[in-house]
Amino acid sequence: MDAPARGPVGREHSRPLLAVFGATFFVRFAFGISIAVFASYILLRSTNLGQADVGEAGVVSALASVGEFSTVLLSGAAADRYGRFPVLFLGMGGAALLLVAVATTRSPIALGALNFLFGIASGAILAPSLAIVAGHSRSDEVGFEMGRFDAMNLFGWIAGFALGFGLLGIVANRSLAFAFLLGAASLAAGLLLAYGLTRGLPVAPGTPGLPVRTVVRSAFRRSVLLVTLPWLVIYMLIGTALVFLATSAAGLGISDVYLAIVIAGAGSLLVVTQPLFGRLADRAGRMRMMTIGAGGFVAVMLFASLLVAYGAELPLIVGIGISVIAALSYGPAALAALADLTSEYGRATTMAIYSLTISLGMILGLFASSGLYDLLGKPGLYLFFGAVAVALVVLTVARYRELVAGALPPVTTPVR
Repeated sequence: MDAPARGPVGREHSRPLLAVFGATFFVRFAFGISIAVFASYILLRSTNLGQADVGEAGVVSALASVGEFSTVLLSGAAADRYGRFPVLFLGMGGAALLLVAVATTRSPIALGALNFLFGIASGAILAPSLAIVAGHSRSDEVGFEMGRFDAMNLFGWIAGFALGFGLLGIVANRSLAFAFLLGAASLAAGLLLAYGLTRGLPVAPGTPGLPVRTVVRSAFRRSVLLVTLPWLVIYMLIGTALVFLATSAAGLGISDVYLAIVIAGAGSLLVVTQPLFGRLADRAGRMRMMTIGAGGFVAVMLFASLLVAYGAELPLIVGIGISVIAALSYGPAALAALADLTSEYGRATTMAIYSLTISLGMILGLFASSGLYDLLGKPGLYLFFGAVAVALVVLTVARYRELVAGALPPVTTPVR
């Protein structure tokens, strides 16, 4: 099931892609529900959460990213060595069981341990999924297929967040264990769907004699880092938003149900834009679309700073909306660029760098933004947004210079 397709994608090769897209939606849907309600579940109340409360919940929440960060390279190497789908299915099944376990306790210590294990399962899901998409895409449609993956990935997250925030507004806190059981059921559904779609297909067992040290060293080469490091700073921003979004909205008088509706509406946009941006990355070039995306994120930082300073003015909200649409072009192009740099025998390990950088970004973003805000107040947020923007500009320029100098492959290099 892991053999790459280089001709037109027929039934045999489209089924693994559909399996990954479907599984990805259900996985991220489950994750989104869980994260949206996690803080309230830990603190035994869904309203009137103070800054100290959010800090306590944030530490427990961050353990998932710690688990993913510390083990995802091993998951990628295992997927390359033993096969991508076996590792993917193992991660999904393990994550479902862990969510059931979460629904049985509210002890912060137990939840922290379970969340750490959940992060390990998350890494075992993402790295092989990306490797499967890269391996089964036509060489001239890698960006498009990565866009479809990203659409299901982000739409699942957002739909899960929307439902999770909605549950906070309509379900009593004592009944929030239901949210985690719903997430477990979603994971089980995704696992059954993916297994059904891939059943009977030829199985590639991986590379048992894979030199892990060589693969890891290749995965950390400069050309790969220039694609993955921008994700680090992007997810520093996203990690901060995910943890504090519900609390910040409540502070502005926005209800959980209304927030859920807004988030769900935004998620529907992703289904259209991500494949479109991926197609543009195939035709116009990875670097062009990555630059547009990085520019969109920089504009988001600018408008976010103005919102902190002047409040929710309509022109600023419109500016953020336009900037976010531009920023969405980054994901498919960058995933396609990363696929361009992989070789078949080490593809999952290289793709694991994506998971590693976003989990590390979630950790650093949470602690950096909250620490700067505690120390400096609003100027601390301006400093955080400015640092993210500068880092994105520097890394984008660095990759462009490498590309111009010929040190990186052309923007439409087929996956090797």
